[in-house]
Formats: sequence, C-alpha cells, structure tokens
Amino acid sequence: MTAMAHEPLTQADVLLEGFLALDTPEGFRAELIEGEIVVTPPPDGDHEDYINLIVKQVIRKSRTDMDFSGNKGLKLESGGACPKDHVIPDGTFAPTRLRLYRGAEAWMPCDGVAMVLEVTSTKPQADREAKRRCYARGGIPLYLLVDRETSAVTLFSDPERDDYRDHHTRPLGKPLSLPAPFAFDLDTADFL
Repeated sequence: MTAMAHEPLTQADVLLEGFLALDTPEGFRAELIEGEIVVTPPPDGDHEDYINLIVKQVIRKSRTDMDFSGNKGLKLESGGACPKDHVIPDGTFAPTRLRLYRGAEAWMPCDGVAMVLEVTSTKPQADREAKRRCYARGGIPLYLLVDRETSAVTLFSDPERDDYRDHHTRPLGKPLSLPAPFAFDLDTADFL
C-alpha cells in the first residue's frame, strides 16, 4: 500500500509497509496491533493442547457445521490514525458454508467469522485488552479467551465500537455456555 507519488507517506503508511515486509523466523508470529508491531515466539505444548480441546468440542458439538483455522490472519479496522490491525488469532471459527479460508491471501477480512479464540502465552495483556478491542472493532460476535494465568475462560460477546458489552467468566474446570451458532456448554474439566 504505497501512497501515490505526489502524496507524502504518512507514519501509518510507513508502519504498515514495514510490517508487511517483515520476515519473521519460522514459527514466530508478527501482528500489527493498535499501531504496534508485536512478534511472539512459537507456542508451548500446553497452549496447543487447550486449542485442540476446544476445537474438538466445537467440531463435535456445534449446532452449525464449523470450519477452523489457526493460521489465517485477520485484517481489522483500527482506531484513530493507525493502519489496519493485522491480528492472527490462535483460532478462528466460521460456518463451513461460507468457505472463508479459501484463497492465497494470508490476511482475510473478518466478515462471517463466528468466533475467535486466544490462549494466553508470553504477552497475556495483549490477549486480554488490545486483541479484545481489535476483535470488537471488527464486529466479531464472540471472543473466547483462555487465560492460563488466572485459570479462567471468558466469553466476550455483543461487540460495540472498541469493546464487547457482555462477558462471562468461568474458572477452568467449570462449563461455559457458548451461544448460537455453537449452542453448547464448553467443558473445561480437561483444562486443569
């Protein structure tokens, strides 16, 4: 995204170009979150185990046939003069009929995404706050956060502007109700 020859590049343009040109080491993730480039190392095994436990339940129990991606980045509107946020959730769920994950693009719009999933790791504050705001601005209906530091799982819903108006938190080990299109209780007993 280069400005036309007669238009000077803005700071946001330069930041976005620099971000898109990054060559991160294998396994690392680079994201542009609220005007800041965030690079995270590969996840540990427990992080991946939580994701696996959730994906299995969603596929098996959802009322709607869901597709899952753990690699597709989302291009989301940002606040203020920042370039668009480029966030890679730990997991993205979308109805299979939409076939959102097709194509060669690494970054997709969030239209049609039913829920995003994050499991806290090296930068838990980003998952709790900055990413939550990004997903709300993108209009993603549900954000599921597994917070390993607090041993809790939270479902954020009803996005409006920069945040979600509703959230339900349960300690790990207790079930958490997921609304339609999922419509089942997420069992977190195996998360302990």
